[in-house]
Amino acid sequence: MTTPKRVEIGWPALGIAVTAELDDRNAALAQSLWDAMPYRSLQGHALVAGHHLYHVAPVHSLLYQAATYKVEDRRYEPDGTIFASRLQHLGIKYGELTEPMPAIPIGRVVPDDVDSLAEAGRAVWEAVYTTKKPVIAEVRRAGENNGHSLPRLTVTDPEADALIGDLHAETERIWLEAPQELVDLHEGRIPSCAGSYETVLTTLLFVNGETRPLGYAAYGGLVRAAYEDVPLESLRQMARILTSTPAEFLAYCGLEKVWYFTRRTLDCIDRIDNRDDFAALMAHMTLYLNCLGGWNLHLFPWQLGDHLRRVSAPA
Repeated sequence: MTTPKRVEIGWPALGIAVTAELDDRNAALAQSLWDAMPYRSLQGHALVAGHHLYHVAPVHSLLYQAATYKVEDRRYEPDGTIFASRLQHLGIKYGELTEPMPAIPIGRVVPDDVDSLAEAGRAVWEAVYTTKKPVIAEVRRAGENNGHSLPRLTVTDPEADALIGDLHAETERIWLEAPQELVDLHEGRIPSCAGSYETVLTTLLFVNGETRPLGYAAYGGLVRAAYEDVPLESLRQMARILTSTPAEFLAYCGLEKVWYFTRRTLDCIDRIDNRDDFAALMAHMTLYLNCLGGWNLHLFPWQLGDHLRRVSAPA
């Protein structure tokens, strides 16, 4: 067994930091995360799964890198377990989980810091559910300085490479600051007047329902398909089928840049002549959409449903 890689995960706004060790159960995934450090990201909290923290990690390879070890049900893993996800998330279990699903562990918060982790988890839940004050996670190698950068891939076609440059710049711009389009939408400023009878919550609900799968499933799925040797022409067809309709709808709801970048992407794909370049462009679209999705989940007014609580079954 190799020496564990020690990392520090801190939330300066909360005054809390924990130390974790990345292990060799999924060594390649742990190395990819290690290589991306240091970075910062908006801290999210699970909304249906239980006591679980996650944030979007700026690591393109998380979308496609194969796991060598999986657990069948993450509910039974120790508190403090760190998971890598093909949704481009770094997740940390800090208490009871209710969602039974396989997961990819890559490390664990040291036992002495598990109580501090739970404290951070409760504070992040309050931020996501009620206060809407962003909590930024700082992830670094233990003993090293904090910092932040987003990876920028390159491709051979000049037009596609210019598009990647623009996507990278826009993702950097909104990575740690809420996108104005989403702020306007959540404050009821919707130029298209989307929302029947002047409602806003209905539009927010549909935007959330389209943004997350567009990043997680459509663009993220295209990256995985490219690395699984799907023929390039089939990849082009899949891109047109999977991305155009939801992106156009999101523009109607106020996220015009999603449609703008999607149109440019679809215009470019016939010029791309190899799967690696196709995957690179789709990876940048995925990171951009996943960043938007994270902000949308943070801004969404979950507290409006506070009166709706689970009903326990009779004993």
